[in-house]
Amino acid sequence: MSEAVTKEDLKQFGLLLLDKIRIIMNETTNRQTELADPEWLKSKAVRKLLDISAGSVQNLRMTQKIRFKKVLGSYYYNKEDLLKLFKDESN
Repeated sequence: MSEAVTKEDLKQFGLLLLDKIRIIMNETTNRQTELADPEWLKSKAVRKLLDISAGSVQNLRMTQKIRFKKVLGSYYYNKEDLLKLFKDESN
């Protein structure tokens, strides 16, 4: 009634386990990459990234030079717009 586990069974189990671990690691890495490079940034992150004041960020928003979203009282700014705006300014 009891089945013996062979070395071949253990080898196959090990390979299957390694494959599943690789899949999980790839998914985790992809999620971390997305979180590390978000498309929308909060005001504080924009001020830090561009080294500008809160007033300057507000001015960009009010003059509609950059896209923004307001979610639950926090403003989020499109990172691509910010980089493009300041790239154009430096040229």
